[in-house]
Amino acid sequence: MAQGMPGGTGAGALLSILRDGRARTRAELVQLTGLSRSAVSQRIDALLHQRLILPAEETTPSGGRPATAFSFNREARVVLAADLGVTHARIAVSDLGGAVLAERAADLPIDRGPEPTLSWVLDTFRELLAECGHTASDVCGAGVGLPGPVDHESGTAVNPPIMPGWDGFPVPDWLGERLGAPVLVDNDVNIMTLGEHWAVCPEVEHLIFVKAGTGIGCGIIAGRRLHRGARGAAGDIGHIRIPTIDQVQCRCGYVGCLEAVAGGAALVARLRDVGLDVADGRDVVRLTREGNPLAIRLVRQGGREVGSALASIVNFFNPTLIVIGGDLVEAGDHLLAGVREMIYGRSLPLATQSLGIRASELGDRAGVTGAAVMVIERILAPETIDRSVSA
Repeated sequence: MAQGMPGGTGAGALLSILRDGRARTRAELVQLTGLSRSAVSQRIDALLHQRLILPAEETTPSGGRPATAFSFNREARVVLAADLGVTHARIAVSDLGGAVLAERAADLPIDRGPEPTLSWVLDTFRELLAECGHTASDVCGAGVGLPGPVDHESGTAVNPPIMPGWDGFPVPDWLGERLGAPVLVDNDVNIMTLGEHWAVCPEVEHLIFVKAGTGIGCGIIAGRRLHRGARGAAGDIGHIRIPTIDQVQCRCGYVGCLEAVAGGAALVARLRDVGLDVADGRDVVRLTREGNPLAIRLVRQGGREVGSALASIVNFFNPTLIVIGGDLVEAGDHLLAGVREMIYGRSLPLATQSLGIRASELGDRAGVTGAAVMVIERILAPETIDRSVSA
């Protein structure tokens, strides 16, 4: 079997090269890596044995014999993905290229607690696997997004204000034992950020993704990599203090938080105060689309509050692109207009000179896409592949 080698020339490195198309044949791999032909063949055989690559077709080099080309086998395994929000969830099965094979969305309150929620997720995973003709033995891993702070190393929620019973609950262990596969957990905004960047704009070096839903959160791409901070708490803009609203109590226990005035739950509460029948952020979107003046005004002002917080971040971080996702962005241009108004009005001209601000292109599929990508990048990392083929 192929062994990992210093300098990144193990089987995992060759798989990465074949995945991104830099080489297709043994000869091209020899030239690109500097390995001997026998060493390349050894690594190719190991990848073929695990079905991670397949012979594609024969190519005919100038003046030479036909050479076999190889391609990444995205159907070798499947990945499970779960994007759990405050009030609803989306579950999917994807291949190793991130293409969704089966999916399901449902209303699922996160405050039901971890075991009832994860039991539903587990049952849904099994149903979707059967739907697309796969079994648990085909699963290489699962990714889960949670709507609260997550310690990235342990994959556990830490003091989540809207998730009773979830604090410290071992989601990776509980779900992994029942799936028989590794489970990775992150907060929902991080996986949405991963999904949008990977599927829509992988060339962007520096990106901010804002989820405006029941709560407000932010994901950060720096140097084309997700930035989580020391423990996974980077990007929690929902609890930035907005001085003009000190009197508003936030569910985190403090007052004056951005989420307390601009989040979907806050808008729902204000619309209920005037007698309107609203249950969640989707009802706020519905009223806005129907032309309700108060809903439009609240969503626009919410955009301004978000934009005010982001203006400081734009000056500090200088991103190329800001993407707004979550339920509230479905309200049309009102939220984005408020965001743009404050960012372009309060940020430095140099920081906004080439700044783009747009709605998420993946919409409510950003989360499951990112959850799958989180697993794919871990499972197919060169060091992971080297350990696997050496076992």
